Amino acid sequence: MVSCTGFLYSLEISLRANSFLPLVTLMIREMQEKLGREIDQLSHELNILLPQAIAQAVELGDLRENSEYKAALERQQFVQARLGQLHQRLSQLGQLANTEAPTDKVGLGSRVTVLDLDTNDTDTYVVVLAEMMDIDAGHISLASPLGRSLGGRKIGEEVSLRLPTANRRLRIVDLVTIHQMAASEQEGSRGRAEAKQRQNAGEGNGKR
Repeated sequence: MVSCTGFLYSLEISLRANSFLPLVTLMIREMQEKLGREIDQLSHELNILLPQAIAQAVELGDLRENSEYKAALERQQFVQARLGQLHQRLSQLGQLANTEAPTDKVGLGSRVTVLDLDTNDTDTYVVVLAEMMDIDAGHISLASPLGRSLGGRKIGEEVSLRLPTANRRLRIVDLVTIHQMAASEQEGSRGRAEAKQRQNAGEGNGKR
């Protein structure tokens, strides 16, 4: 008979494992919320603050030599351009959220190891969203030249990467997709849960 403590621990592990697979969805949602907050801030500035600043600058007189007026107009153009970029990125994220991550190919959330066919050096990368890149952690984005070259590829496939300074020939030698990570996490979680249950059962027998 499984103890209450063992059951709760097993349930907790199961929930953690099941939440691993939607990591990509959570990653996308987090970026959508971040971009949404910036859009709200810039929209407020564009529709409320900047018109006020322009009106105040106009009151100062000659617009040809009015630095405040010119600065407000330049800021207005920048904010409009930035809002256009943010809305475009939100649209791209929406499309990405509706695309299922591949089970056997390089995609968002994958950990991929490549062999440089010219130097025999190997490098391992984790594919993430551009906004979440950490170069020191070995991240690459799907939108980067390397990410575009590797995206949708399988183990054993070779790609050519044209860079400003050189060309690289790479072969994919190892790949762990987000689905495989989830399966591995579930298997490990099941083992930890069973070990915890055996431990709890042993402690219960020792108290009798």
